[in-house]
Parts: sequence; structure tokens; C-alpha cells
Amino acid sequence: MTGFREQGSGIPLMLLHGISSGAASWHKQMTLEGFRVLAWDMPGYGESPMLAVERANAGDYADALAAMLDRAGVWQTVLVGHSLGALVASAFAAKYPQRVLHLVLADAAQGYRNAVPEQREQVWRSREQQMALGGEILAQTRAAKLLRPGARADDIATVAAGMRALRPEGYLAAAWMLAHDDIHTWLKRHSGTFEVWCGEQDAITQPELVQGLALRYRMPFTAIPQAGHASYLDNDAFFNQQLLRINEEVRDECTH
Repeated sequence: MTGFREQGSGIPLMLLHGISSGAASWHKQMTLEGFRVLAWDMPGYGESPMLAVERANAGDYADALAAMLDRAGVWQTVLVGHSLGALVASAFAAKYPQRVLHLVLADAAQGYRNAVPEQREQVWRSREQQMALGGEILAQTRAAKLLRPGARADDIATVAAGMRALRPEGYLAAAWMLAHDDIHTWLKRHSGTFEVWCGEQDAITQPELVQGLALRYRMPFTAIPQAGHASYLDNDAFFNQQLLRINEEVRDECTH
């Protein structure tokens, strides 16, 4: 069964981590007022078992998320996907639209399904090579790159801890999805609204590309100041402020 951690009470808030992370990375969001906050370890991460499907796409991960929410007794949720989690969140919104109260795609990884085969192969091979070096080397060489220049030491430590905890089989399954799936495949099927956020100093998913995603679907875009790729760590105050705004909007919708 897919593992998750939760805290608080109120409107369910489901947080989906990126490819080199895990549920623990959301520690600055877990105590948000007015939310029942849930953060999963996606299949193949933490204690979560691998998906039964070989060569899974984002829809397969979305099905696992639906089953996890069922187990948690959550029917509808505010859904926030970060990086690769945005791809899974988009698939979930496409497959289970009635279960999404509000969708946020943060620092979104858009996938390479529609890229030229050489680029797809290169994305896959580079991830394979990274994993071959092991989580410790990944943590030492890449953790700081996910944050803004001059990031706090404790934030670098959080990112590094997530990288050290990676399971090769889970990471490689997620990397295969990144290389062979595409966010637009799912968003084209999603008839609801969503919003797009990105750290202004994101060096992994460049802000102009993430803003392009918002423009393509005519959805609101929010730039997160003084934040790199892991924007929810770098500028948690601003990130959480946006989540509290959504909490109010959802409450208003429910009372009208």
C-alpha cells in the first residue's frame, strides 16, 4: 500500500513530490492551518511498493493515488504537484476530475514524450547514470542545485536527505515516466481550471517554460520570489500564503 504522512484537520491538501524527493520534504507545509495535509511517498519511494505495471505512465501513478486517497477516506482534495509530481497531478485531474477541488502545478516537469527520440533517450540515460552513482553522490553533487543560490543549509540538508533515501528501482521507474510521458496528454483531457507556480530562480524547470504552460492553457501563473526549483522550501512563507488563499477560495465555493 502506498505510504503517506498526514497532519491537521480541515480541507484535504494532497502534496505530490518530485523525482528525487519524498514525503518528508514537505515538512514546512504539514502544519498549515485549515488543512488536513497529506504527503505521499509515490510508488517506489520510501516504504511504498512499486507499481505492478512495468513501464508505468502518469495515469498508473494517478490510479495509485486514487487508491491511497480512498484508504485515507478522502474523496475530494486540493492537489499540489511539484516537478514530476505535477505530471502525476495532471493525470489524476484528467482521470478523476470530480475528486479535485483545486489543482496547482508547481515548478512543473512537463515530460518528454513529444520530444525527438534522441532527447528522450538522453533524458532516460542521464537519469540512469545518476542513479548508478548512488544517492549519496547525487546528494553531494545535486542537492544545492534544486534551491536558489545562497540557500539555507537546512533546506539543502532536506533535499540531500531525500536523495540519499532514493530506491534505485523507484527512481528509474519515475525517470522512465518522465522520459516517455507528457503533461499535455493529460491536461488536454482535463476540463477544469488549474494554476501554475514557479520559483523565479528555478534552474531545473526554467520559469519561462513553466510560465509557457500557464499561457498555453490561459491559466494563472504565480512567480515565487527568492526561490529555486524546490520553491516550497526556499520560500515556504510565500508558498504557504498561496495555499492559504486557496483554502479560503475553496471554503467560499463550498458555502455558496
